[in-house]
Amino acid sequence: MDIMELIMSQLNNKDALAELGKKVGANPSQVKQVTQMGLPTLIKALSNNASTPKGAEALAGALDQHKDDDINDIIRYIKNVDTEDGQKILNHVLANKNQNVQTRLAKQAGLEASQVSGLMSQLAPLLLGVLGQQKKKENLDATGISSLTSLLSDSMGKKDDSGIMGMVSQLLDSDKDGDILDDVSGIIGSILKK
Repeated sequence: MDIMELIMSQLNNKDALAELGKKVGANPSQVKQVTQMGLPTLIKALSNNASTPKGAEALAGALDQHKDDDINDIIRYIKNVDTEDGQKILNHVLANKNQNVQTRLAKQAGLEASQVSGLMSQLAPLLLGVLGQQKKKENLDATGISSLTSLLSDSMGKKDDSGIMGMVSQLLDSDKDGDILDDVSGIIGSILKK
C-alpha cells in the first residue's frame, strides 16, 4: 500500500503535469517540483494533525466528504477539481503556515506564490480523494486514519534520499526550533473550527 507512489506515478504523467500547470501558467517541470515537495508537506501536516484524537476525528470527517471522489482518471479529475475547496483544505491543514509554505515552495520552483497556491489548491483535494477512498476501502475509523497518515509520513522519510523530508520539516517548523510538533496545536485548532 504505497499511496504516495500511486499518486506520484499518476502525477508524473506529462499530461497530468501539463493539466495542473495550465490553470496557473507553470511548465511541467515546475509543476513536478511543487508536487514533489507539496504532497509530502501536506501528508506530514495531515499526520501531525491526526496525531491527536480530536485531529484524527476532524480528518476522518473531512475524508468522508471526499471518499466518493473519482480519482481514477486523474486528468479528468484535475480538469474539474474544486480549487475553492482546495484552498479551504490548505487553510485547515497548514493553518498559519500556509503562506510560508507556498512562498518557500515558489522560491524552490521559480514560481510566484500565487501560482503555487493554485497548484496546491488542486493537489489538496486530490490527496484527500485518495485518502478518502483508502478510508472507505479499509473501513477506517479515526484511529485507523491516524495510523494511515503516520505510516505514509514515516514511509516517505525512509525512502527519502534527497532530503525532501528535512525540507518538509523546515517548511512546517514555523518557530524554527527544529520541532514541528509544537507548532501543531494551532493547526488542529483551525481544523476543529471547520
